[in-house]
Amino acid sequence: MSMSAPAPGTAAALPPLPGHGGTGAPVLQVRDLVKHFPVLSRSVVRRRVGDVHAVCGVSFDLHENETLGLVGESGSGKTTVARTLLGLEPATAGQVRYHGRELTELSRRQMRPLRRELQIVFQDPYASLAPRISVHEIIAEPLRIHGRYGPGARDDIRELLRLVGLNPEHGNRYAHEFSGGQRQRIGIARALALRPRVIVLDEPVSALDVSIQAGILNLLMDLQAELGLSLLFVAHDLSVMRHAARRVAVMYLGRLVEIAPSRTLFARPAHPYTQALVSAIPLPDPRKERARRRIVVRGDVPSPVNPPSGCRFRTRCPKFANGLTDGERTACVEQVPELRDRGEGHPVACHYAEAVQLL
Repeated sequence: MSMSAPAPGTAAALPPLPGHGGTGAPVLQVRDLVKHFPVLSRSVVRRRVGDVHAVCGVSFDLHENETLGLVGESGSGKTTVARTLLGLEPATAGQVRYHGRELTELSRRQMRPLRRELQIVFQDPYASLAPRISVHEIIAEPLRIHGRYGPGARDDIRELLRLVGLNPEHGNRYAHEFSGGQRQRIGIARALALRPRVIVLDEPVSALDVSIQAGILNLLMDLQAELGLSLLFVAHDLSVMRHAARRVAVMYLGRLVEIAPSRTLFARPAHPYTQALVSAIPLPDPRKERARRRIVVRGDVPSPVNPPSGCRFRTRCPKFANGLTDGERTACVEQVPELRDRGEGHPVACHYAEAVQLL
C-alpha cells in the first residue's frame, strides 16, 4: 500500500533535544507538555479545590521510522501524554508540533484533517470495536468520516485485512466472532485505513496472552518497516519495550525520569526507578535469576493531587533512603532534578544518577 507524504508544516520545527537523538528527522516534537485535571468539591455548588498533576513538563521527540516506548506504572501519566498530544485531551500548557505545525492551538475543526496522519490503537480490543457493525464497516468508518470511501474502498479494506494477517473474506463478520489478538489486528487495520504517518499505541498488547503479544509485536515491526511508520508505544511492561522500541522514555508521577536507547536502558539504567523496573524483569536462566542484583521499590505511588516536592521519586527511592548524606537528601527534597545527561550518555532526571549493570 502506498503512503502519501504529509503536508509541509506551517511553522519551523523546534530544535532537537540534546541527548535525545533518534534516527531521521523529528516528526512529532513535544516540549514542556502539562496536563492538569481539576478536582471539584462535593458540595451542591461545586468548586475547584485542587488539581490532578497528571503530566508535568514532558519533552521528547519522535523521529521518522522510529518506535519510541513510553513506560511507567499505572497512574504515571503515560496514557494522558498520548491522548493530549493527539488532541483528545486539551493541553494545560506546552507545545506539540507535527512536522513543525503547532497542534495545541488548533480547534477540533482545524485538527480534523491532521487526524488522517495521527492515529491511535486502543488498549482493549474488546471495548474499542463496535459490536453491531461488520469488520468491513469498522475499518470503513474513518474513510467515510473523512470523505475517502470511494469506488475502490472495498478492495482497499480487503488489502488492509490481508496486511494485518487476517483473511480478507472475513470482512462481513462481526468483532465478537474473533479472538482478542484478531480483534487487535482489526483495530490496527482501522488505524491504517487513512494512511497515517504516526500511530500511538496505547498498551496494545496488555490485554492479550503472552504468545499472542509476540505476534502483534512482530506485526507492528513488519508494518513499520513496510509503511515507514513512526510509532509511540505506551506500555507498563518493560519487557515488552525491550523487543518493541528503539528508544524508551520512562515516566514516574507525571514526569520523565530517563530516556535512552533500548539497549542502553536495559544494560545500564541510571535512574533508581528505571533500575527497579529493569531488575524486576525475570530472566530465563535460573542461575542468573538467583544471582542477579535486585532493587526493590517500597511504598505506594504518592497522590498526583499533592505530589512530593523536589524529586517526586524520593519518597520511594532506595538511594534516598540508604545511600545519601543529609545534605544530599536536602537537594532531593528542595530541587526538581532536570532531565539531562549527567555523564551516563543519555538524559536522566536524578541528582545522583549512576548507571548500574543489571542484566
